Amino acid sequence: MAEKTHPLAQARLACGMTGVDLAREICRAAARRGLRSGATKQRVYKWETQGVTPDADSQTYIAEALGVPASAVDPRAWPNWLPGVGGRVIPLGPGSPAPALREAMRTTMERTSRRTFLTTISSSALVGLATTWASTDAQALVGDPAPGGTAVGEELVALLEETSARLTVQATEQRQHTAPLIDALLNTVTNLVEDGRYNQPVKLRLHALASTLSQTVGWHRFDLGQHTEASQYWIAGLHAAHGGGDRDVGAALLGDLAYQAAWRDDPRTAVNILERALSGARHPAARSLLHLRLARSLAAQGEQRATFRALAAAESLLDASSGEPMPSWCSWLSAADLAVDSGQALLDLGDTRRAHQLIREGKKLLPPSRDKTRGVFLAYEARSHLDLREPEQAAAAAREALQVAERIGAPRCVNLVRDLAPAFRAYPEVYGVGALLDRVAV
Repeated sequence: MAEKTHPLAQARLACGMTGVDLAREICRAAARRGLRSGATKQRVYKWETQGVTPDADSQTYIAEALGVPASAVDPRAWPNWLPGVGGRVIPLGPGSPAPALREAMRTTMERTSRRTFLTTISSSALVGLATTWASTDAQALVGDPAPGGTAVGEELVALLEETSARLTVQATEQRQHTAPLIDALLNTVTNLVEDGRYNQPVKLRLHALASTLSQTVGWHRFDLGQHTEASQYWIAGLHAAHGGGDRDVGAALLGDLAYQAAWRDDPRTAVNILERALSGARHPAARSLLHLRLARSLAAQGEQRATFRALAAAESLLDASSGEPMPSWCSWLSAADLAVDSGQALLDLGDTRRAHQLIREGKKLLPPSRDKTRGVFLAYEARSHLDLREPEQAAAAAREALQVAERIGAPRCVNLVRDLAPAFRAYPEVYGVGALLDRVAV
């Protein structure tokens, strides 16, 4: 593997170590056992670039140097037991944003080149990452400016910020054209974060750009059903936000990872992540959105009282004022979202009629500009009609959801309707059901 792409290189960079640093820590780990290690910068280089495998003892010392539990070490599986491989994640650290961003981009390259199977990140790794984030002061990770590389000036960063803002506000149906541009922009920003020379204010702006672009790319992948990539980009954004000291954006990215876990029928993991995200989120609107997602995950587990508490908190915080503008990542949050997500929570708890009423109210409140959300809301409405044994109205809502999804190119919305197919099959004679089933057949 090339330098900086090997899992060992990524893991040590995430810990802020050079090859010399790692060799020194390996020797110290051996010395603590009364032994000697021949680890040197040159040997570390061979491990990372020439396919040389460290012996079992060296791997034990490497794990200790990187803060990896000894129980995780499997010398026969080198380098797959290292952080970032086999469902693990790169740990948060002073030098972790660039390796995390590279890891996300690697997953895209591996998918497009079909070189390897993408490993899903484990739930325990995600919760562990959220726990570390919640217990670590982000400001402490904002280190000194990069000592080398090409100088990065404020004018260039301003241009990148303006380009990012213009690309990320384009209508959903334009995504097929803008998504590759956003990917390329994130790659440029990552190069600057990793190799540029800049002052502290520029460093913070570059980290902010990397985090917001990673969040956007993650949602692009999520909507396409590319879940491994989505989670890697959101994790990369978390590293960038953490390195730049932005707690609210960090909480947002944890909220996205939790939303994905709930979407993939793992509400327990979603709850664990959201509880940690809420410990660091500051703006009322940010906290409102996280409480709303928490309510959805609690309802999926049948926890009625906790669900109602989270919904009440979300409603109260949505109306609260902090004297500061809403963060851009949750500026879309409105009474429409509160109504529909509350309805979905009630639907999971069995209060079908109240749920149906809230979902319909929320759909009416939604502004025309949010077409993708409208498609999702229509799919939710179809489900509530089915629960009320109103298949004709359900089919009408589902057809409208498909029309929206096909117009703007939203596969996630199509999948929501497709998931309703088993329930629709109970009504083969109802007008519109047969045609609907034909449209969603795989």
